Amino acid sequence: MRIIRGKLKSQRFSAPKGFPSRPTTDFAKEGLFNMLENQYSLINLNILDLCAGTGNITLEFASREAGFITSIDQNFKCTKFIFDLVKKHNLHDDVKVYKSDAVKFLQKTNDTYDIIFTDPPFAADIHDDIHRLVFERELLNPGGVLIIEHGRECNFEEYDHFQFVRKYGGVNFAFFQLED
Repeated sequence: MRIIRGKLKSQRFSAPKGFPSRPTTDFAKEGLFNMLENQYSLINLNILDLCAGTGNITLEFASREAGFITSIDQNFKCTKFIFDLVKKHNLHDDVKVYKSDAVKFLQKTNDTYDIIFTDPPFAADIHDDIHRLVFERELLNPGGVLIIEHGRECNFEEYDHFQFVRKYGGVNFAFFQLED
């Protein structure tokens, strides 16, 4: 995995062997961030990275100095790996890492976000819960966006607030936003 742009550009990192997470491919991540930079301002945002895994997305946002990032994963190995990378790159003012179940975190948080990105394990059946809680609990700031990374078998076109899907190889990103 590599950081594509920003102050950590070209930094490479690899998760330890047997790591319990599937990172977003560099190809898909580059496409996602190109699209985000063209459609949204990535300045001074409050960002939530749910099911953060390797921290690949968290670090890309932090490298671009997009704002404050909260990184959540339920696996201790994942949160420890992300925390160590945050410490190594002196990002502790920009990134906070918490070990928590994504759904439980959404049920309890009182914070609101400009971008909520989630990449739950493809086998996990929590997409519905995440989508429902984000909108029921009004966790997006005005103009905020929910992005769900998912496999080909998922279809979100009938979900409330669905906007569009971007496909990069076998990786899909569904975008949701409150209508103005």
